[in-house]
Amino acid sequence: MSKNILIVDDDSEMVELICLILMEEGYNVWTLTSGEMIEKTMDTFKPDLILMDVMLAGLDGRELCKNLKESAETNHIPIILISGSDELRLDGYENSAPDDFIPKPFDIDSLLQKVGNQLAA
Repeated sequence: MSKNILIVDDDSEMVELICLILMEEGYNVWTLTSGEMIEKTMDTFKPDLILMDVMLAGLDGRELCKNLKESAETNHIPIILISGSDELRLDGYENSAPDDFIPKPFDIDSLLQKVGNQLAA
C-alpha cells in the first residue's frame, strides 16, 4: 500500500516539484498552500508523513508543527520541516520538535532518503 504524504508550502513551484518527485516514487500526495486548512484536510486525507515549509503565510511552520506534535490525534505523524534558512535547529521546540529538517535548495536523493527514513521509523 502506498504511503500518504501531505505537503504544506505556499510556494507553488516548490509544491509542484516535490509533488512530482514523490509521485514518481509511488507516494500518494496531497498539497496545501496554507497551514490554516490542515485540520480540515486531515479529516479526509490521513497522512503518514507531513513535509512543511517553515515560512508559511498565516500560521508559520514552526507553530503548526508544535500544534500537530501536541495533539494526541496527530503527534504520531512524522513531520519534516523545509526551509531556505540556515538557522534551522532542533532547540527551542521542547517536546514538539519536527522529526527532521531539509534545507533549501535540496537534492532529490536527500529528500527521498529523509522521507524514506521517516516512513520506515
